[in-house]
Amino acid sequence: MKKVVVGMSGGVDSSVTAHLLKEEGFEVEGVSFVLYEARMKSSFAGCCSIETIKDAAITASQIGVSHTIVDLREEFMEKVIEPFIGAYSKGLTPNPCILCNRYIKFPYLLKVAEQKGASYISTGHYAQTDGAKLRKGIDAKKDQSYVLYVIGRECLGRLKLPLGAKRKDEVREIARSLNLAAAKRPESQEICFIDDRHYFKFLENVSDSREGGVIDIETGKTIGRHSGIHLYTIGQRKRLGVATGKPQYVVKIDPAQNLIFIGPKEAAMMREFGVEDMIWLDRREKDFRATVKVRSTMKDEPATVRMSGSGCVKVVFDAPQWSPAPGQSAVFYEDDAVVGGGVINGVGDGD
Repeated sequence: MKKVVVGMSGGVDSSVTAHLLKEEGFEVEGVSFVLYEARMKSSFAGCCSIETIKDAAITASQIGVSHTIVDLREEFMEKVIEPFIGAYSKGLTPNPCILCNRYIKFPYLLKVAEQKGASYISTGHYAQTDGAKLRKGIDAKKDQSYVLYVIGRECLGRLKLPLGAKRKDEVREIARSLNLAAAKRPESQEICFIDDRHYFKFLENVSDSREGGVIDIETGKTIGRHSGIHLYTIGQRKRLGVATGKPQYVVKIDPAQNLIFIGPKEAAMMREFGVEDMIWLDRREKDFRATVKVRSTMKDEPATVRMSGSGCVKVVFDAPQWSPAPGQSAVFYEDDAVVGGGVINGVGDGD
């Protein structure tokens, strides 16, 4: 019997994943990573806290699989939280879920799999894989292929993703039918270590604030003051601290001069940008056409990906897109398959 190590966060998706793999005939070994403590949060809807892992242990017992808990709080602080804080202090917009998948979840799932003699690993992500390609999940609203491009080809060959062929309502119904502990747990939409998605409150408490100018990008004039560039991201409309009588958005952050530039919505529309730190699931050597996502919630849009000898690439969308932010990831698709992705390192001058 083939063994699979399943990352069990305590949520409904990973709980049902463990059940489905057991039903397929796998020997399932559940593992939960303690990544942070939720004592500073008002809601425990997120994953991988001490509180939610109690549910994971209960679920493992319910479905009859073994369960192991691994404490990775120090590693999570070093490889996810500290880089998250550091990126914002440089005017970047990081994706902590991608950082976690790249440096914590999948490397340590593979490590546990080696220790347990398991051939495969699995998570509750909504995406599909046949061992050679990573594809979108069939539930377009839940597809999580965007945050999985960082796993690399070696990991892809050992990965099982049973939820990729299911819709969220099907998964919840399975959990209810089994009376799993996680069945009634609310959907998590937040960064796991930040309360209520108020990332700016988190950063206010952990980052040094240094005031600087807010510049009108159309006139070049200083029209206000900001309390730290780490509190802003490209495309942001709220909490700008200036009143101009019309909607304004953050369109550029200059960390070297400690300046925030704001302007109308069209000024935040960008057509081209550079991408570095590339990870290929299907390597390309020449320029190619693809559809590209620059945020997990957007629809991938047609673009040309231009290769360079430096290992970086340039993305040129057919039409300008809303607020690509340096620090976020750009992920390339061919039909529904992930070709690769990387980190946005700069934007062009619009269209």
